[in-house]
Amino acid sequence: MKPLVFIILLTVLSHVGFVGSRITVALSAINQGATPLTVGVLMALYAVVPMLLAVHGGRLVDRVGPFRPIVIGGVVVAAGMLLPFASHELPMLFLTAVVVGTAFMLQHIALNHVIGFIGRPAERAVNFSWFALGYSVSGFVGPLFAGFAIDLAGHRTAFLMLALPPAVGTALLLWKRAVLPHAQQPRTDAAQHRIADLLRNPRLLPVFLFSGLLATGWDMYTFVIPIYGTRIGLSASMIGIVMSSFALATFAVRLVMPSVARRLDEWTVVCAALVIAGCAYSMFPLVTRVPLLIALSFLLGIGLGCAQPMIMAALYSASPPGRQGEVVGMRTTMINASQTFMPLAFGAAGTALGMAPILWTMALLLLGGGWLAGKRRSRAR
Repeated sequence: MKPLVFIILLTVLSHVGFVGSRITVALSAINQGATPLTVGVLMALYAVVPMLLAVHGGRLVDRVGPFRPIVIGGVVVAAGMLLPFASHELPMLFLTAVVVGTAFMLQHIALNHVIGFIGRPAERAVNFSWFALGYSVSGFVGPLFAGFAIDLAGHRTAFLMLALPPAVGTALLLWKRAVLPHAQQPRTDAAQHRIADLLRNPRLLPVFLFSGLLATGWDMYTFVIPIYGTRIGLSASMIGIVMSSFALATFAVRLVMPSVARRLDEWTVVCAALVIAGCAYSMFPLVTRVPLLIALSFLLGIGLGCAQPMIMAALYSASPPGRQGEVVGMRTTMINASQTFMPLAFGAAGTALGMAPILWTMALLLLGGGWLAGKRRSRAR
């Protein structure tokens, strides 16, 4: 099996469990009477420890290579999802969010590091496009798996079922360890590495900022739609179908991204992504019918799904030698900072004001980002 295919397979298996756990945790909390603020806290807990430890995780990957972080992350993701199966109480959902979010962060950094190392620099955008396509597959399967598992077997058993994919992926890696390429590169003394140097890098900083905005739009969808769907009377499986249309769109757009990456520069793609996503978010509060929700989710998936491969290729190319894992960790820290504080803020707003202000605020942020990306694109020409 080719290394790229193997890494994508590992990613799909682990990400199915991760995505499914987020939805199952949210719906389990709602089923126990949790408010939008409580759900916001749960979603924030997926990000709070990664926000604090992602840079250290990246440095660890740079230092020891990707194998051990991927294995440890896979084992802990699977174990974390067994916790609510053992005790299906609200406090255990909080612990699951912390454990699964932290473990998946370590895996995510290591897997991205491997993808950036495979092939020639000119092939990175294409490789990251295929890698992102794998995330789209798991993003499609995860919500469906979670929604139907809840409706057919209950919330508690759904967690047991969701622990299986990451466990299988870890077993495959232990069995086929030789397929994993050696992605470690020589690096300078860690004492010389300062985060401020990365933030002052004129090539890295814009990528960090726009990447964070796109990721906020992505994760806000995961937070808002289970609450919004429940409020308008949708079942867990129907919410899963609506959210899977988002993942199907990311799959569709990423299927053509290897070709797009050869023709368009990254800022053109980022600008288009932000505008499309902002328009989709602006229309969600006006829609309650399932077919229209599916259509809007699909449009949002096209917008948010097309930018990530270009962002990651630009990030890896701009990274100082030997610090690629650290740079991915820094990006993860910024993303998780927004994932920590935005659900809390929007959860509080949702409890007081409803879902419409949340959705329209996100639309304004994305459209404003699209305007800024368009200006940067014009300056780059």
